[in-house]
Amino acid sequence: MNWNPHLEIAEKAARAAGDLLIAHRDEEHRIGFKGAVDLVTEMDERSQALIHSILSTRFPDHGFLAEEGLDSQDGSEYRWIFDPLDGTTNFAHGFPIFAVSIALQERGRTILGVVFDPPRDEMFTAVKGQGAHLNGRHISVSGVRDLGRSLLATGFPYDVRESAQNNLDHFADFAVRAQALRRCGSAALDLCYVACGRFDGFWELKLAPWDVAAGILLVREAGGRVTDFRGGDQDIFGPEVLASNGLVHEDMIRVLEMRLDSCGSKSLSRTR
Repeated sequence: MNWNPHLEIAEKAARAAGDLLIAHRDEEHRIGFKGAVDLVTEMDERSQALIHSILSTRFPDHGFLAEEGLDSQDGSEYRWIFDPLDGTTNFAHGFPIFAVSIALQERGRTILGVVFDPPRDEMFTAVKGQGAHLNGRHISVSGVRDLGRSLLATGFPYDVRESAQNNLDHFADFAVRAQALRRCGSAALDLCYVACGRFDGFWELKLAPWDVAAGILLVREAGGRVTDFRGGDQDIFGPEVLASNGLVHEDMIRVLEMRLDSCGSKSLSRTR
């Protein structure tokens, strides 16, 4: 099937939402809390409404799943999964790392993904079986083979204050084994940066489908590898994601496995 019309609409929706966010990023925002450190602003809601309007107008029979309470399937074999503002905390603080992430699934299989980075005007796109691209240019993962020379990325869950499964242990383990770690605050962009070779690996836990659906496809289409923390199959509804250039993947698994049997991570890694 020709997915170009779907990709074009996804890019249109992502860019429209990104332009909206840029136009209002310097304003004072209404900030609410879904958890102790889990923010939501009126721009999350406005961006989501805009994306949904564009996609549903073109594809009225499709289902939708998005962060701010949108969940409709209606028997369709197609479902759009999107995050209208990935990096809300950054956005609310004026830190210019945030993105719009949109993916399309056919019968539960992700077939295209778009991640738009408005501050840098970077559009990451992928269609299953057709490779990954940045602003129309083909991208691929890095060639770094040594974990000690790797630049890795991660993030911390929104219940970091309440749960022992908070990634701080893994962060400490990688900090003394990788060349450096980064915590940018947008899982969608972290995955895109693995796809284009800026990062060599990324791990995180307790992410939502809209955080990773597009990014996981981008990594795989760029020649990378995505699994759970033990190297098993990963899907967008799983509790863990490990993405890399493939060359440092096994080394990253070995570092993660150091903690997986401890009481702090055991239930998360084995409750699937």
